Amino acid sequence: MTGVDIDARKVAGLCRGEVPIAEPGLDALVAEGLARGGLAFTTDLRALAESDVVLLCVPTPTGPEGTADLRAYDAAVDSLAPVLAPHCVVAVKSTVPVGTTARTARVLGRPAVSNPEFLREGHAAHDFLHPDRIVVGGTDPSAADRVAALYDGLTAPVVHTDPTSSELAKYASNAFLALKVSYVNVLAELCERLGADIADVAETMRLDPRIGAAFLSPGPGWGGSCLPKDTRALLHTAAEAGVDFAVLAEAVAANRHQHERVVEKVRQAVTGSTEGSLQGSRLGLLGLAFKAGTDDVRDSPALAVAARLAEAGAVLTGYDPGVDRDGFPGGVVQLVDDVTLVAKDAAGLVLLTEWPEFRELDWPHLADLTHHATIVDTRNLLDSAMLTRAGFTYFGLGR
Repeated sequence: MTGVDIDARKVAGLCRGEVPIAEPGLDALVAEGLARGGLAFTTDLRALAESDVVLLCVPTPTGPEGTADLRAYDAAVDSLAPVLAPHCVVAVKSTVPVGTTARTARVLGRPAVSNPEFLREGHAAHDFLHPDRIVVGGTDPSAADRVAALYDGLTAPVVHTDPTSSELAKYASNAFLALKVSYVNVLAELCERLGADIADVAETMRLDPRIGAAFLSPGPGWGGSCLPKDTRALLHTAAEAGVDFAVLAEAVAANRHQHERVVEKVRQAVTGSTEGSLQGSRLGLLGLAFKAGTDDVRDSPALAVAARLAEAGAVLTGYDPGVDRDGFPGGVVQLVDDVTLVAKDAAGLVLLTEWPEFRELDWPHLADLTHHATIVDTRNLLDSAMLTRAGFTYFGLGR
């Protein structure tokens, strides 16, 4: 297997076995592949000249008006055109708008198959080796079978469909997850108003097999590299098709509202009023990645909340065990590598990412360091009784 990328620095690192992302188990897999000679990396597309199948895994970030930005993808396709052997099949793994696979086939003059990935950041290696489904969308049966054969030996259902359905399935899956998170966040707000406990409500829901257990935990909002851009792209696709996808639009609006709601809770915790001023208040942020187990801060709800707190005049110090200061965008949050620096003289702490190790912090010591021992736990990660014993006033979501 040969991997090609235009980033020479990244390729050089991979050739040395250096994986540039936080992904448990991936470094061992890369090292094993390099050691046995079954894996290579290069910047030279000509290395793909004899390939039977080429997987296109090019980023497709959000472009104007919510559309997918396909400039990098199209450039990769154009570069491949003069290189590939006549028998080679192209599998599109990038998340692309409906019709892109068919257009790719026309540009390259060969079969192209939609084969979207369904991998979670921080679990990608595991999810690839233990998929819950494999989707193969192609109009050429032989080409589709060759792509499906790449997964021989994996025990997962294979969905054979057309490229349009395959492309739409990827967007639909991510958008549905966003709907679930927005739903439970609004439900948590309702629990607070009525005096219910979101933990008990969600547990009741989880026991219904029609609903399922995943994505029923409230938080500061959804984010990351996929859900925001994919919901925007699906809304754009629906609008172009003349479909009013109001339920998804409301989920996006509810997500923006969740950021504001967290700021209100911080105001309440620090000042005693949801309208209180945060001007000059020093706040410590625990977690900046969009979720635990990754160093990815793209469209992180933690940073969205931080931006609003900064706009309100708060002075922010942040700590995240997975985020490196060299790659952090900076701006409104001063990133530190010692959690005690987050707590020192803080008017309050805000937990924004559900890192399990936060449960094991020396909370009594952190309480002593703060100016005002208050914590807003936007993930309901911590034991409120334990925090109270440590000296904190505890605020969760939906409780």
